[in-house]
Amino acid sequence: MDFQEIIETVGKAVDAAGVVAIVLGALAATASATRRLFRREPDVYDRYRQFLGRSILLGLELLVAADIIRTVALEPTLDNIAVLAIIVVIRTFLSWSLELEISGRWPWQKRTAELDDPATAADERAERRPAD
Repeated sequence: MDFQEIIETVGKAVDAAGVVAIVLGALAATASATRRLFRREPDVYDRYRQFLGRSILLGLELLVAADIIRTVALEPTLDNIAVLAIIVVIRTFLSWSLELEISGRWPWQKRTAELDDPATAADERAERRPAD
């Protein structure tokens, strides 16, 4: 097995991990929401969206990593890097949008809030964390 085959295999494995993260996250979020719904717990929909959004974010990050691995290591032509840049910009926009939906803040605002009051930030993280 030569270098290109190894990199291609690693890229496919990271791609698969991204898809698995999204699918398993969606299944786990649905199972958790179903349990909460039957228990008549409050905020089922909001918690479902947060759990699902985090799963999608993780999957997107893995998919971007796979694209970077394959593009940069296998064929770093100007065309391939331009396509990679477009893909990364689109996926980054999606990630930021999901983060805004999940937490109500842009990613760079979260760090500022944690620096201002670490205790409050820890409380907010605990509230957003799924109970299951």
